[in-house]
Amino acid sequence: MTDSADSLQLLDDLIKQAKAAGAEAADALLVDSIALSHAQRLGALERLEREESHDLGLRVLIGRHQAIASTTDTAPAALAELVERAVAMARAVPEDRYCGLAEPGQLAQSPPAIDLIDEAEPAPEVLIERARACEDAARAVPGVSNSEGAEASWHRSAVTLAASNGFSGHYAVSRHGLGVAVVAGAGLDMERDYEAVSCVHAADLEAPEAIGRRAGERTVRRLGARKGETGKVPVVFDPRVSRSLLRHLAGAINGTAIARDTSFLKDKMGEAVFAPGITVVDDPHRPRGLRSKPFDGEGIGNGRRVVVEDGKLTTWILDLGSARQLGLSTTGHAARGTTSPPSPSVSNFYMEAGSLSPEALIGELQQGFYVTEMMGMGVNGVTGDYSQGATGFWIEGGALAHPVNEVTIAGNLKDMFAKLTPASDLAFRYGIDAPTLRVESMTVAGM
Repeated sequence: MTDSADSLQLLDDLIKQAKAAGAEAADALLVDSIALSHAQRLGALERLEREESHDLGLRVLIGRHQAIASTTDTAPAALAELVERAVAMARAVPEDRYCGLAEPGQLAQSPPAIDLIDEAEPAPEVLIERARACEDAARAVPGVSNSEGAEASWHRSAVTLAASNGFSGHYAVSRHGLGVAVVAGAGLDMERDYEAVSCVHAADLEAPEAIGRRAGERTVRRLGARKGETGKVPVVFDPRVSRSLLRHLAGAINGTAIARDTSFLKDKMGEAVFAPGITVVDDPHRPRGLRSKPFDGEGIGNGRRVVVEDGKLTTWILDLGSARQLGLSTTGHAARGTTSPPSPSVSNFYMEAGSLSPEALIGELQQGFYVTEMMGMGVNGVTGDYSQGATGFWIEGGALAHPVNEVTIAGNLKDMFAKLTPASDLAFRYGIDAPTLRVESMTVAGM
């Protein structure tokens, strides 16, 4: 992996070449990555891979015209060709009134240390043992009849960003992952479920046996599923799926959607969109956070923001382009890759926990539906209309009664947000996280 000083020098030289070739401004992003993964099924090795990649993207601006070119080859001749191609493209593309680099006063000055790198690369034997222990534990659960396999992985990336406005920055991130999927039952009564976790540091990785056992127990619990009933009832979202509601919120407050007038929350700034007491936070500086970063994709300083406070929407998610289009200031939420321009995106995005335990949240219901998995993409970001296929458990008398499949749940996200209650079980497991959530009334339809 390239040294940070060498990476910064490489990008600085590239930007100088771009300006000498006719660019008025430029920035460049370099991402060096190493990935190791192992997959096994029924105890037999299926894959053991190590991959290294070196991706570089150059953005050049001539007036209000911008273009991006990328390469995996950093030889001098390849970089000279990259510069020539990017400048030629910038001269040919249509004008973008809102593109442009940050002003020097907007740039991150002292990026924080947020503990994003586990320096030690695990030996292949470590990944093999993690996957083996995870799959064995899942298969040992009574009722589990087959396995789709287990996978253990490790990944490290070094990110370097430099620009002609004076910004230069570098950080590294690591990720450990482990997951397994198994099958329970036989014949026509078969069910599948899974468990998967990831973390920045190996020390934070849950025991493989616990992950596997949970996957097996979830799978067996789904046996004997019935078709769902039809009616309007409360719906409770397990944390594995409750985070999807936050993803829909993130999409609705994304600056690009607001600027294009394609969001069901476009007129809700400063208004209540959730019940009083609900808080939603975006925190790019969360230590060991799965989506943490010390500065955004345009070199802008970023930090913790309360996006929803006491139920009221307080901010959009903006990069420079969307902020300029709306006549606002960037919120430091630019994200980017080596092949595309910056666009707004959340970082560690989560809803704060409520006061009721999940058991109490369910215990208040005489009847309802507890969702553990969803299928389909039936969400309209313009209107908020929501319809998803779902599986889970029917709630009777304040407890989970029996498994249910072949169900559709429907409503409108504006109504769902307004009638939502969070439980107390928030855990930071995915980067976008929510506790168990209860929506007071939705249409549940058996298929």
